[in-house]
Amino acid sequence: MAAVLVLTVTPGPSVLMCISTSVQHGPRRALAAAFGSTTAIAGLMCLSMLGLGAALAASEVLFSTLKWLGAAYLAYLGVTSLLSKASSLNVPSDDLRAGNAQSLFARGLLVGASNPKALLFFGALFPQFIEPSAPQATQFVILGVTFVFFELFWLSVYALTAARARQWLQQPRRAQAFNRVTGVVFLLAAGLLATTKRTAP
Repeated sequence: MAAVLVLTVTPGPSVLMCISTSVQHGPRRALAAAFGSTTAIAGLMCLSMLGLGAALAASEVLFSTLKWLGAAYLAYLGVTSLLSKASSLNVPSDDLRAGNAQSLFARGLLVGASNPKALLFFGALFPQFIEPSAPQATQFVILGVTFVFFELFWLSVYALTAARARQWLQQPRRAQAFNRVTGVVFLLAAGLLATTKRTAP
């Protein structure tokens, strides 16, 4: 729990996505994006358990393909934010209009799944806490649920905290500055992902 607490509180692309979504659309929509991101994390953990993490570590082509796809999507989010012409925020009172929750869930899903290093990460982290002589499936489920709980908890905390800044950002030009900053951070995240290398098997 201590390890997962430290790992999940650290800001990353999913945290930035939840913050920007909360500021622009309200905290309830940000929670929909957070659910999407944690769903992707849970899927990556299952794939790691099934051995895809080991396959990524062994295959340069597979790892590079997934890495560049993830970097491209983060770069797309960055460019979209940079090109946004909004100079102020008009947050709708109805935070869950039809269709928006689904699209934001999908956006969170893509951001959460954009980093192939996560598969290698789970493959390296979880075995350190698994007792080989005990049923491994049960242990994996406990570790996975613990990680997902803390991930969703901190994404929710970031989203609810960011929502408090909406009124300040509704002043003229502040939303534009916010979009520029988030765009640059997304592009930096894309650049960092593009420069990552797989761990040699």
